[in-house]
Formats: sequence, C-alpha cells, structure tokens
Amino acid sequence: MQTTQELIDLLTLETDNNTDFIGRNNYIGSRTVYGGQVVAQALSAAYKTVPKERFCHSLHSYFLLPGDLKKDILYQVTNLRDGGSFTTRSVIAKQDNQIIFMMAASFQLKQDGYHHQIEMPKVRLPEELISWEDIKNKFGNFLPNRLYTFLATERPLEFKPVEFDNPLKRENQSNNWNVWVKFKHPEKEYCLPILHQLLAYASDYNILSTALRPHAEKAHFGNTQMASIDHSIWFFREPDISDWILFSMDTPNASGARGFTRGNVFNRNGDLIASITQEGLIRPKT
Repeated sequence: MQTTQELIDLLTLETDNNTDFIGRNNYIGSRTVYGGQVVAQALSAAYKTVPKERFCHSLHSYFLLPGDLKKDILYQVTNLRDGGSFTTRSVIAKQDNQIIFMMAASFQLKQDGYHHQIEMPKVRLPEELISWEDIKNKFGNFLPNRLYTFLATERPLEFKPVEFDNPLKRENQSNNWNVWVKFKHPEKEYCLPILHQLLAYASDYNILSTALRPHAEKAHFGNTQMASIDHSIWFFREPDISDWILFSMDTPNASGARGFTRGNVFNRNGDLIASITQEGLIRPKT
C-alpha cells in the first residue's frame, strides 16, 4: 500500500447490514493489526450510520486484544443517541466472535462559536529534514532486523522527524517529539469524513514511541514490549492533506509499565486541526 487512494480503499468497509461492516487488514511491519487502521475503520463504520450533515468531533477507544492480520474484522455500530446538535455512536470490533476493540464517537452539526488555539511550535520545516526512508538507507546495515523491516515496509505516509534520534546511539532524549507527516500521492480534495479517517489512521504511528524517548539508553525497538491501551482524538479543523502536517507530541508520565502521551496536530500554516492522547504498555521484554 503506497498511495492515499489505496489507504482510502482499505478504510472503505464492506456492508454486511445497516449496522455491521467488514474491514480487511494491511501489513505495516508489525506482527499484529496496526491500531490506527482499527481506529480509522471503526470511525468509517460509525460515519456510515450518522446523518451526512454531522461530523465527528471526538472519539475515545480501547484496544482489548491484538488483531490477527490474517482475519477480517467485523465492526458493529450501536446508535446511542440522536440529539438536536449531537449524535453518538459506539463501535465494537470483533475477530472470531471476540471483541478486540471498542470505541465511542460523537458527531455534531457544524456550528459557530468562540475561537482560540495554542500556537504551533517553532520547528524546522520538512524540506530541511531527512525522512524515515533516508534513515533506513543510511543506517540499514546496522539496525535490528525488526526495526529495518518496519522502516522498509511500504506505507501511504512519509515521515520526517524534527528531532533526529541516531538509532546507533543510545542516549536519553527529551519528553517532546515533533514529526512531519505527509500522505503520499493524494489525488483530489476529499470530504471531511474521509479526512477524519485518514488522520485517525496516521494518529497512532509515532505517539507511543514518544514515551520511550526519555529512556532511550535502555529502552528501544528490540527489547521493549509496546502496545496501545487506549486512544482518543479530538477533531477541530479541516486538515490539508496535500501538504505536510506536524504531529507535536510529548509524554508527561511513565509509570506502572505504562506510558502516557499527547499530541497536537497542525497544518503547515499553524492551524490546530486535532489533538490526540494515548496510554500504552511499555515494559522490558522478559
């Protein structure tokens, strides 16, 4: 999967009935189904059941079991509420009749009100930075096999970290991490539900890794068990996926074998388009 259209095809679910939908999987270099795919497909399923004039403003989800790449996922949507301004849906995802994921999502009519936002951090522009592809090509012979496989796997996104962490140096880093992200080969303008699904897909890629940065001397891709526990997104403004998007992430806490991470997502012009939080399992492999 190398293009935005191929990603949209992945997020376009087969309809089983009015509330049940089936999604297929895509390998991104990990042993289980990528969490961002499940979040985005669950959002796609929920969108199929709400009025067209209502758009998602937030979702909150839990990963209950790892997804099996070899098996399709059944998404079942429940109508919790249709109000005057807001619509609420819950979604469960199943494999082999076991619930592997659950999500609640809220949708709203477009309405006007007060406006404010935080400023985008002042960081180097993507044109000045090297990409994951560059890192793989430069350090590939020295990387652990799993990390090399992950970096070498084709994906519809390009990543350029602002703070470059040399994978050959084990040095603790700051609690903050900024990464520019771009969707490859977008073909046209997309409707807001599709943009939300694309952003949801991208939102799980780097956020939990931020929690390892302060522990990079000891914790790395090969010796640390990592798994997303929960994931939340708030959608504020329409993203422009024809250009680079900045994911500005930090990790306020790690304790109890869990890391807590946050992210603010900006268009290049500084518009805050979304915020993300995630807590995940991070502990040494035994």
